[in-house]
Amino acid sequence: MTATAEKSLTLEEFLQQPETKPASEFIDGKIIQKPMPKGRHSCLQYETCNVINQVTKNDKIAYAFPELRCSFGNRSIVPDIAVFRWQQIPFLPDGEVPDRFDLTPDWIIEILSPEKKPNKVIGNILYCIERGSQLGWFLDPDDRSILVFFREGQPRLLEQNDTLPVLEGIELNLTVEQVFSWLKMGASADNTP
Repeated sequence: MTATAEKSLTLEEFLQQPETKPASEFIDGKIIQKPMPKGRHSCLQYETCNVINQVTKNDKIAYAFPELRCSFGNRSIVPDIAVFRWQQIPFLPDGEVPDRFDLTPDWIIEILSPEKKPNKVIGNILYCIERGSQLGWFLDPDDRSILVFFREGQPRLLEQNDTLPVLEGIELNLTVEQVFSWLKMGASADNTP
């Protein structure tokens, strides 16, 4: 992540600015642009959203949004994946999804990219957990581990065949190994969850 502005702004002033590509986040009064996602990051982001939504969308349990701006407290962040329980989604009167989400995701998922600073990303997860998120995942594709954060209790480092915790009410049984197997997309790879 790269700081792109020296002048301290308010959250509302930041939200009035045009969006950037890749997205910029507002943290501690500063604008920080996220790095452009690379192949492994994009693959993990897509597959994780897809698997979650396959088991949650039809029954209106939850929905996983990729790259959704979430503004709350004094931050505006764009998690790689923001999962909201269905009843938490601030639908518009006509039932459409709004453009603006002024609340914490119920479950935040971040994927480490080579250009990202791990502590900045973990800081966003912790900020969400402190403000109401129930669960956080921090995926590290290089060492094939997932650091899991909970609303209550200590973080846990999960690897290989460890089963990943999900939000209560979501029928999803995934191991760390299964998640990272999605990166193997070649003809000989079998990466069915």
